[in-house]
Amino acid sequence: MEDEDLRLAPRTKAAELLVWAEAEGREPVAESPLRAVLALLELGEGRMHDGWPELTSAAVEHLLYERLYLYVQPEPGQDPLAYGAAVRLLIDHRRAAKRLNAKRQERLHAEAEWQGEVAAGLLRRADLVTWPRLYTLLLRADGVETADGEAVRAWLEGFRELPEEERLAAFTALEADGVLDPVDDGGWEGGGRTLAVGMATDGARRLLEQGLMRRSYRNLAELTALGRPMPEELAGDFGAFEEAAALVALELAGTWTVPGLPELLVAEFPELAPEPGPAEIDAYLAGLDAAWADEQAAAEEPEDGDGYGPTEADDGDGPTRADAEAEEPAE
Repeated sequence: MEDEDLRLAPRTKAAELLVWAEAEGREPVAESPLRAVLALLELGEGRMHDGWPELTSAAVEHLLYERLYLYVQPEPGQDPLAYGAAVRLLIDHRRAAKRLNAKRQERLHAEAEWQGEVAAGLLRRADLVTWPRLYTLLLRADGVETADGEAVRAWLEGFRELPEEERLAAFTALEADGVLDPVDDGGWEGGGRTLAVGMATDGARRLLEQGLMRRSYRNLAELTALGRPMPEELAGDFGAFEEAAALVALELAGTWTVPGLPELLVAEFPELAPEPGPAEIDAYLAGLDAAWADEQAAAEEPEDGDGYGPTEADDGDGPTRADAEAEEPAE
């Protein structure tokens, strides 16, 4: 999968944007958030022009409110507001390139500022992590050298040997230690949070795969228009192309968390990062429905079995069976 026309992995213009910012005397933006922003915009459903994302309100909202928290885990000491700042820098660059007018620049700037603040909050919510993000936080909390692939694998092997209750306790400790903000969703006990994280992880990876393939299709459309042959990977069975997209998606997710970690969780440690199938989801939802029905039945059940209090009229101040019988019309 080396054909340049396929171009699965994004080749963002982050370096060019940083050079422009310095030449313009702009406040510097961290390179890591900038690369993530540019890549996710490019892999979204928005249009591209000359290698740059075409910015719209929908694209900005989609990135900061719906996509960012699925993929990125800010580096230690990094301000999560940097992602919004990266978007604002890109907005100003596109205005300088005459791809935005002044009115749209102003509107997008305001939207990116408040959406960036929202994104910073979403990145801290304990119920919105994905497995790669969660294990990135655990690795950092335990002081693992995340640039060392063997150290990461060794830690995962050790974590796998722990009883399940200890692993869940480690997840909960991230909230207790202030690494993540707790939410009132029942926590890790009961399986609901685990199910949600697994579903989010699976969905995020599939979205990334689709974005990578869609990006390549855009490039391949030009080949078709010019009458050039398709790359060998697409000449017949699409299986190789899909497999390559899946691999690149995992690699790319690792650049936003810990390199190699997403692939390890899928290929070698799936029991640490379960992604439920339809049957598991249905079983969990059925259990919730049954529990809710039991609660409703218990709430509606009369305390004395027939809705009345004591049989004697003077044994309480509520309605009694004697009162009811006295009020019944004679036959």
